[in-house]
Amino acid sequence: MKRNARVKTRAAVREEFNRIGKPVTAWAREHGYKPNLVYEILGGRIHCNRGKSHEIAVLLGIKEGEIVA
Repeated sequence: MKRNARVKTRAAVREEFNRIGKPVTAWAREHGYKPNLVYEILGGRIHCNRGKSHEIAVLLGIKEGEIVA
């Protein structure tokens, strides 16, 4: 699956969650990821080069890329 949306900043993603009133934890669970990992990515503590962190970054729109099953 390829995501072509414009790349967002981590702050913009957090702001979007606040604007729609959706907890990061709820988003993480809906997509099958651990909430702590999503928080680490949004905090910039993980580089998102491969694996689950790459998938999350692409889905959140903070990184261009493809998710290969």
